[in-house]
Amino acid sequence: MATIDRQTATLALAHALAAAGRGLPVFPLSATKLPALRSPHHSEQPPVHCRGECGLPGHGVHDATTDPAAVRALFAAAPRATGYGIACGRAPHRLVGIDLDIDTAHGNDSVGALQQLALQHLFTIPPTVTVLTPSGGRHLWLTGPADTTVPNSAGRLAPGIDVRGSGGYLVGPGSVTAHGRYRLAPGTAHLPPAPCPRALLRLLTPPPRRPAGAPGSTAPTETPGRRGEGLIQFVLAAHEGQRNTRLFWAACRAYEHGFGDALADALTAAAVRTGLTEQEARAAIASAERLTRGRG
Repeated sequence: MATIDRQTATLALAHALAAAGRGLPVFPLSATKLPALRSPHHSEQPPVHCRGECGLPGHGVHDATTDPAAVRALFAAAPRATGYGIACGRAPHRLVGIDLDIDTAHGNDSVGALQQLALQHLFTIPPTVTVLTPSGGRHLWLTGPADTTVPNSAGRLAPGIDVRGSGGYLVGPGSVTAHGRYRLAPGTAHLPPAPCPRALLRLLTPPPRRPAGAPGSTAPTETPGRRGEGLIQFVLAAHEGQRNTRLFWAACRAYEHGFGDALADALTAAAVRTGLTEQEARAAIASAERLTRGRG
């Protein structure tokens, strides 16, 4: 086992160095996909909020670097690292990762949800670097513009779709985790990360939500229109096992954009058509309203 571990660590370093050579900031990961170096502040009280200003390694994604000597030093300090993380949002690529999770147990179709968003908002995902995960999911690598900060999110775009942006990281191809190896999808290894489509970028960077009636708020409440129709179609496309999840997600988006009350009846009718009872549908929509109201 020790020999295999050394070989795994050696390969992880080699893959990390190759990524750093392409301008991707990297740092070592353990088999749990977490940073392999322990924080130098782990025992300090009160907790220290340091992003590497102390000059010591052990700050996770903030350790990420493209300097080969620094990469080797990080891995030398983490001899049991089995993979590497790639910091997103950092120059020169300003990587944006679209993490499409596969959750057959709960009926989440993240690939179909992304296709639905593309149809609804009129964009196409260009050919780009794609990494296959051990669980059967995939990571799409895109690049963002220098003047835009893409935040991290989990399930905000759609169930099963996570976004890795500024301050986040992706597990690099060639990494080995407790669940298996991350590998490049066939036919994508030679591709550069493609620019994020503008329409998708707008979805990834929503404007701050101003509570209704807040001082300085003069914009009228948004009406459903095409966006509301897209949410209804999203609910209608739900299969058994994903009906509640899709309805809740669609209702959250409607309330976030100011037309939740106006769309509630139509969403309820759509959910009933998929097999939910009216009581179940109303309860899910009410939960979405409470959640989004609380965010304001």
